[in-house]
Amino acid sequence: MALLDLANPTRFMTLSGRLLPWFWAVTAAVLGVGLYLALFVAPPDYQQGETVKIMFIHVPAAWLAMFGYGLMAVSALGTLVWRHPLADVAAKATAPVGAAFTLVALVTGSLWGKPMWGTWWEWDARLTSVLVLFLMYLGLIALWNAIEDPNKAGRVAAVLILVGSVNLPIIKFSVDWWNTLHQGASVFRMGGSTIDASLLYPLLICAVGATFLFLTLSLMAMRNEILRRRIRALQLVAVASAPGAGA
Repeated sequence: MALLDLANPTRFMTLSGRLLPWFWAVTAAVLGVGLYLALFVAPPDYQQGETVKIMFIHVPAAWLAMFGYGLMAVSALGTLVWRHPLADVAAKATAPVGAAFTLVALVTGSLWGKPMWGTWWEWDARLTSVLVLFLMYLGLIALWNAIEDPNKAGRVAAVLILVGSVNLPIIKFSVDWWNTLHQGASVFRMGGSTIDASLLYPLLICAVGATFLFLTLSLMAMRNEILRRRIRALQLVAVASAPGAGA
């Protein structure tokens, strides 16, 4: 019943308005603790030195870049299969947030790659597939802005989102399928994490904080999109009821 209630935009606006202050509080607290541990408590790496601390921004951003597109894929199914009233709103609102986190992942990865690999950029499978993800985000944002009718834009975008989701497993397994400069999985792997606990725990706390930041920004974007659509609906009604509109 709760999910059905949230399908109503008015109820969603009410609930999200109550949750947002708590989300911001949790985001600030968890991310603050994580960044403090990362910058002032976590030791330098024995090989990478202080440059390893780029990891505390880069890794959560990379995870959330994929997480955001995954949310959009679920929302696309909601648009095409379940006809959920807020599915397209969620997908459209998530796209700019996902694009921003993807850009952060690309920039911090480049900053980390220069001292480690001796180059700012390498066209290997992981880096290239993440760049493709960023371009997909931008393309979908442009599509939503190019088509005036939100319903039509939502259906077209949903199809493209699902087609583009094939890139997610490519990003995930690219380091296993091809010989790349990018290291393989080091946090979540069958044999356990290869990262020392002094670096791993601050990384996980930063990831949790970044996830709350992602969700908070997405909730705000959803609220803004609902308001934009309400304003558009009022404008259409005003135009339709204007004198001479039916002439």
